[in-house]
Amino acid sequence: MADSSTQSIIIGASPDRVAAVICDFPSYPEWTDAIRRAEVVEEYEDGYASQVRFTIDAGVMADEYVLAYEYAEDLSRIEWHLVEPSRMQRSQRGSYDLVGNPDGGTTVTYTLEVELAVGMLGMFRRKAEKMIMDAALKQLKRRVETPGAAH
Repeated sequence: MADSSTQSIIIGASPDRVAAVICDFPSYPEWTDAIRRAEVVEEYEDGYASQVRFTIDAGVMADEYVLAYEYAEDLSRIEWHLVEPSRMQRSQRGSYDLVGNPDGGTTVTYTLEVELAVGMLGMFRRKAEKMIMDAALKQLKRRVETPGAAH
């Protein structure tokens, strides 16, 4: 299995607000560039998504896959893994770790590990992971911090 990549960003909102945006999967196509569709296919008894089907089109990579989610009781950690291999991915594991800051903001740490079904040199895979994480964190920050955005 490949090494994971990690990246962090500070978002000017409480961990609860950040977690609410992360957990609102059906809204992802409204604020993420690559996700065309996100459908909750299974929920836990508490209403949080346990499995979500994503359809993505990132130009060079289009795929449809299902991720299984698990949550820390206080939503300080949201993690996922690929349910079964897709056309483009053998595996995917990731997590968001949310830590409240004294100033009221939240440090969000995104960890991602993807094993593609097509061969890719490690150097290029890490660069792709970094680009995916960078875009995801910036788009999450914009969504959470934009007044009037659905939460």
